[in-house]
Formats: sequence, structure tokens, C-alpha cells
Amino acid sequence: MAEDTPRQQLSRLSNMTDEEPSYIDYEAFLDPNFSATSFANTLVLATNNASDTPLDLSTPLSRVLFDVQEIDTHIDTLTTKTALPLLEYTKDRAESSRRILQEVEGQVASLTESYKTLEKEVIERYEVAEQVRLTAERLCETVRLGRAVARCLFLGRQLEVQMAELGGVGSAKKEDHRAMVRSANTLLSLRQVFMATRPGEEGEGLDRVNLVNTLKNELINPGERAIGSRAQQVIKEFSLSSLLTSSTQGSGSASTYSQTEDIKSRTTSALFTLYLLSPTSRNSTVENFHPPLVVNALQDYLQTALKSSVASLARSLATLPTLDRTLLEISARCQNIVALETLLESTKPPSHPLLETSTTIGAEKGGQKPLSNFLQPLLQALDTPSLPSYFWRSLASSLSPRVQEIIHRGGVSARTLRSNKDRVRDAVRECVNRGSQLPGAQGSKGKVATVGHWEREAAVMVGAIVGAMGR
Repeated sequence: MAEDTPRQQLSRLSNMTDEEPSYIDYEAFLDPNFSATSFANTLVLATNNASDTPLDLSTPLSRVLFDVQEIDTHIDTLTTKTALPLLEYTKDRAESSRRILQEVEGQVASLTESYKTLEKEVIERYEVAEQVRLTAERLCETVRLGRAVARCLFLGRQLEVQMAELGGVGSAKKEDHRAMVRSANTLLSLRQVFMATRPGEEGEGLDRVNLVNTLKNELINPGERAIGSRAQQVIKEFSLSSLLTSSTQGSGSASTYSQTEDIKSRTTSALFTLYLLSPTSRNSTVENFHPPLVVNALQDYLQTALKSSVASLARSLATLPTLDRTLLEISARCQNIVALETLLESTKPPSHPLLETSTTIGAEKGGQKPLSNFLQPLLQALDTPSLPSYFWRSLASSLSPRVQEIIHRGGVSARTLRSNKDRVRDAVRECVNRGSQLPGAQGSKGKVATVGHWEREAAVMVGAIVGAMGR
């Protein structure tokens, strides 16, 4: 049975005492916003003049005491008249509470027993199972990490063997240039493990293993630098025309087909090595990957040839008797560049284990295709249609200030250069035509076989040298 609200109690009190109506304003006292301070202030002002000093508080106090006595009388009357119903009501409530308590105690006892059974059969077993699960999970993590460390050690040992197979300078064994490519593939396998650091991947947590960090610092990183340097050195030393030059000079080391193929094979291995060792990212694909190590090494090769050619030709123009030999050396350098261009164009990049083929519609329709050879990214980086053209035009642009300097300085060198203008023009044209051919592309009597059209490059070179004389 729900308890009555104060208003319901007031209503029932008023009904029971209708024969004695009360003058007390119960509504005001039961108002939620009732304030005793405000009520007392109103009562004092109602029974006094605000200007009177002192105020008479006996009247409002008597009023309040009378109201309290009136309420007390009403309560006494109400309880006297309804004592028996109240006692019966209280008795019924007590018996109902006792019956409810008995039922609840039975239910609580049943629940307690069920909980004990549940705790014994489920909770305790779950706690044990949770410990077993956690142990098994950590054991699996340890096994996974152990396997990753073991694989890194195996690959590290394999890298040591392959680097020893490389041989070459400072080694008693003959150089095996293919070991560079094998070493690069091993380094890629290690890099693949170290890049797989996401949760659940093979390389997760490897950076916290001291043994792996030692392997990185003492073998992998130095080995990668050494192999990259060896590959760059091979490209830097690329030369086919030097063999032909030495044979024509009767040095006794005749150029053979096997020697030429060996140089090409070594250079191809170096290109493959630098391609594989070029840094990649998780978003790299076969379509958008341009190997920076390959491009940088080839650009360094071209810049070295250009710097040497500019310096030697500037000296020869100042001392004209050495010009023929210098032009022969420059044409030999350009022949090497032509041979390198042919090799780059015919060499397709190897498969890269860290690069994925993009299969999205945007990549298929966007025109971005995988590299078909090593020449393509180099030409894009140099913004040129061919390497010989780049060589002659760059050489001409760097040579023109040197010629002007010789002319402005005057003296015997300037007079000799001006008086032999026609000879210099013809020698430069022949140098461009000779240097723009593949090594060995000469006639039976040593004349240059005219293959291709290099009139523009020859004109640029002649203009840079002869044209600067008349300024």
C-alpha cells in the first residue's frame, strides 16, 4: 500500500474535521517554495508598523504558538478517532512485511547457493582458464619472436657468406659480381622482416631484442653500405672503349668478346643491386617506383665524364698540340656513355619482393606503367631524349666560358687557337661523330662509320668553341 503524500494527508485531515474547519492555510505551508524567513517577516509586518521602535514580537509569536497548538489538537483528535484503524493497518503492514521477508530470505538463500555453485563450476575454472590462456598467448608471442630472431640470424649468416663470395679487391678469391645481387636479395628479406612492425606481423617487437639491434649495427647496415658502394664503383668504372683503345695501341691486352660480356654482366649486376637496395615505402608499387640509387649512380657517372672532359679539353685548347689526343679520350668517354645507354635500354629491372603491382582501375587507366628498362628513369631525371645528346650539350655549355677565358687572356694560346680555327672545327666534328657511336663502330681504315644523326650536337660543340673565338 503506497504512502499518502502530504497533500493527501491534508485533504483527509480536512475531511475528517469538516465539522471543525481550520483557519490555518495548509496550502501555504505545503508549498515547495515555502520560506520560514519570508513567512516570519510577513507575520511581523502584518502585526506591527514598520516605523515602530521597538517592534512588538509577542503578537506574532503568540500567533505562531497558537497555530502550533491548533495543529497539535488536530493531530490528537485525528489519532484518537482513528486509533483502531491505524493499529490494524500497522499490524497488516507488519505481517505483510514478515511474509515478504520470509519469501525474500528463501530466494536469497537459493541465489546464494546458486552463486556458490556457479563460482565453483564457472568462475574458478574461468580464472584458471584465463591464466592458461594468458600463458599460452605469451608463449606463442615468444615463439613468434624467437622464430623472427632465428630468421634474422639465418639471413645475417647468409649475408656474411654472400659477402665473402663477392671477393674482389683485398680478397684472394676472384670477384663474383652476382654475389652482389644475392646479397641485395638477402638484405631485402631482412628489410621486409624489419618493416613488418604492425601488431601480429613478423617483425613486431624485434626492435626490443638486443641481439637483433647488434646484428643491424654490426653486419646489416655496414654490409648494405659496402655492397651499395661496390655496385656504385662498378658503374663508375664502366668502360668498353678503353679496351678497344688499348688494343689499337698494341698494349697486349686485346679486347675480346668475353671481356666485353663480363663488363656488361658486372654492370648489370650492379644495376640490379642498386635497384633492389633503393629505399621503398609501404605505398611503393611497381608502377610508381623510381630507384634513386640507380639514377644517382648513373648521374654521378655522367657528371664525372663531363667534368673530366671539360677540364682536359680546356687545357688542350690552351696547348693545341695535345688536342687530338684529348678529343680521342673524350670520344672514348662518349662511346662508353653510348654503350651504357644501350645496356640500360636492354636491361629490364628485376622483380622486387617489397613492391606490389597496383591493380586499381585508376592505375590501369592513368597511364602509369612499370619501368621497362633502366634507361627510362634516367632520361626522365635528366630531361633529355638520349645520353650522348645530354653529354655533348652539357659539355658545350660548360666549355664556352673556358674558351672565352682563353681568348680574353690573349697570348700565344689565343693566337694559335684563332689561327687553327678550321682545324679545331673539323676535329671537334669528328670527335662528336666518333664519340656518338658504339665502341668498335669504325670502318676498316679507322674512319668513323656514320650511324645516327648528330649534326645538331656537333654544331653545338663547334659553336661553343669556334663561336666563342670571334666574340
